[in-house]
Amino acid sequence: MTSATHSTLFPQVPDSADAVLDGLDPEQREVATALHGPVCVLAGAGTGKTRAITHRIAYGVRAGILQPASVLAVTFTNRAAGEMRGRLRQLGAGGVQARTFHSAALRQLQYFWPKAVGGEMPRLLERKVQLVAEAGARCRVRLDRNELRDVTGEIEWAKVTQTVPADYPAAAAKALRDAPRDPAEIAQIYGAYEQLKRDRGSIDFEDVLLLTVGILQDRHDIADQIRRQYQHFVVDEYQDVSPLQQRLLDLWLGERDTLCVVGDASQTIYSFTGATPDHLLNFRTRHPGATVVKLIRDYRSTPQVVHLANGLLGQARGRAAEHRLELVSQREAGPEPLYREYPDEPSEAEGTARRVRDLIASGVPAGEIAVLYRINAQSEVYEQALADVGVPYQLRGAERFFERQEVKEAGAALRSAARFGGNDSLLDDVVDLPSQVRAVLSTKNWTPQPPAGSGAVRDRWESLAALVRLAEDFAAARPGATLADLVAELDERAAAQHAPTVQGVTLASLHAAKGLEWDAVFLVGLTEGMLPITYAKTDEQVEEERRLLYVGVTRARVHLTLSWSLSRSPGGRASRRPSRFLQGLRPGSGALGGRSAAGSGGVERGAGPGGGAEARPRKRRGPVRCRVCGTSLTEAGEVKLMRCEDCPSDMDEGLYERLRDWRAEQAGLLGQPAFCVFTDKTLMAIAEASPATDGELATIPGVGARKLDRFGADVLAICAGQERASASGED
Repeated sequence: MTSATHSTLFPQVPDSADAVLDGLDPEQREVATALHGPVCVLAGAGTGKTRAITHRIAYGVRAGILQPASVLAVTFTNRAAGEMRGRLRQLGAGGVQARTFHSAALRQLQYFWPKAVGGEMPRLLERKVQLVAEAGARCRVRLDRNELRDVTGEIEWAKVTQTVPADYPAAAAKALRDAPRDPAEIAQIYGAYEQLKRDRGSIDFEDVLLLTVGILQDRHDIADQIRRQYQHFVVDEYQDVSPLQQRLLDLWLGERDTLCVVGDASQTIYSFTGATPDHLLNFRTRHPGATVVKLIRDYRSTPQVVHLANGLLGQARGRAAEHRLELVSQREAGPEPLYREYPDEPSEAEGTARRVRDLIASGVPAGEIAVLYRINAQSEVYEQALADVGVPYQLRGAERFFERQEVKEAGAALRSAARFGGNDSLLDDVVDLPSQVRAVLSTKNWTPQPPAGSGAVRDRWESLAALVRLAEDFAAARPGATLADLVAELDERAAAQHAPTVQGVTLASLHAAKGLEWDAVFLVGLTEGMLPITYAKTDEQVEEERRLLYVGVTRARVHLTLSWSLSRSPGGRASRRPSRFLQGLRPGSGALGGRSAAGSGGVERGAGPGGGAEARPRKRRGPVRCRVCGTSLTEAGEVKLMRCEDCPSDMDEGLYERLRDWRAEQAGLLGQPAFCVFTDKTLMAIAEASPATDGELATIPGVGARKLDRFGADVLAICAGQERASASGED
């Protein structure tokens, strides 16, 4: 991730309000000086939106227009809020509140609860999963671990969209939610969960927002008190606001319009949580006199990366796409994005790890490299591949830096040394600050060289090494600084959660990578069924998957590699196809809709067992048409699938593997070859269609009346994820 030098970690505080504006481009300066009335900042990826809004707040404070305590800056993650507080402190605007919606609401709820409700505030649940499981048991619904997580997510979505349990089934249907269980069951569990919380005097994080909204609606005196406290509001990542958060923001504002919002509809990737870009897209309708500033100068990525990002959005559809920003890179030219195809997943991981190792050898720091994937379950094969080539890595999504046990222990040791260092023989022979830190941390098992391998020991060493690097940067920026000065800096950073960078290749999901950037990014597993994910059915869901890939592309500053594999395991069927989002972008795939292809890096075929697999040629025309592209079909296998071999498949690979296992079992029972049960193409067609009824199964070529009668119950049970009828072995 961003690896700052001492000059950017510890900049000099501007000596005047006008000095705060130094270094801003014309559009950023417009944002910083627009201090009155509603302001909407449409900021593309890498255009310096955080810089613009923090300088806006700092300029207003330093010019005496804004009082620090009257400003509330709201964002969506503790990390982003911590970064904002850190930047404001460096600009001489300490005292400004920068919080998440939940943090700001919880603070207000705790303060006003005795006055509004009386008594002690209910206990806040840190995790609701256990209580949801108990609610399910009370409703006599057994949930496995994955279902438990998904049902919990549905309850959270219902609450942020202000949907009560009785209304959940209708609301889920209207929103086209892919519910993990029967909606009526989820509504029942949701109701039981709410009752359990009431019985035990507990609230969850969504309740924090709901209760704060309720108090502000019912108690005008409390609402007025908050409005007197906060008179200016800034909301970052406004495209991710939920209806509940917007309602809270409206209550904070009252009749005023002293609001600045910042967002990019093309980075809306959290709609599954209830987020919607509608508030951003409708801002000018709601505030006709708003000042609108568009930030399109991309300072992060090279022209080659930006060209690919623009081309990706150029094929987008829907309302968010109509408001897309065409980015203009401000950097010098760099290497073209690379496209790599591999025969299987292990080969893709090994090829990626080798490329990462080569980049590190060429001088790219490990902490400036990321491997990004669609779902967390994809990480394991990359963890192993990186470990095999000796490359350190860290999984994004671990606990916060200053909350790690080793960092707390190191902080305590440094604090003790700063206080009693004159009597500590450990520091007798060391004079400069970095050497003092190294000496103190050596008592916590820090060594100049990292330990071999990976795991918890390496993670601990990386955390301590990050503190050593921070001390080196601090000493370079503040000559003459003492150990006590460094401890004070660490305390301020801990309060702001402004953590130093841990050196190691980052492994993260695309969602977890939002808001971060690296010199080199590897986007892996870019196949149909993974991106877009197989359960993205509607046009809007597919477009959100495109935006997710856009977020991944725009994380890269210089080096960008996009890769996919044709099968899951070595020797497996090459049934996968590259993501449809790469069509018209990767060389040789042709342009779509008359749009020019982006990038010219060439497809590099990754080496692996059996070598790279070439794409199959399209078949000759015939009377049956492909259901994806409309091309006529004559090949029996393609006719059975009702699509070209090369066209995107929405096959559920897990279902396909379960069907293959079942087929092998049946073939053994019957004493016949597997294809006599169903051919591979028929199984693929079943896995793509995932039929739910006899009628739907009967429409699939290769499933005749006899096979429907003999195997239909088993196949439908497997498709539904249930125990199959012949599981006992009877046939």
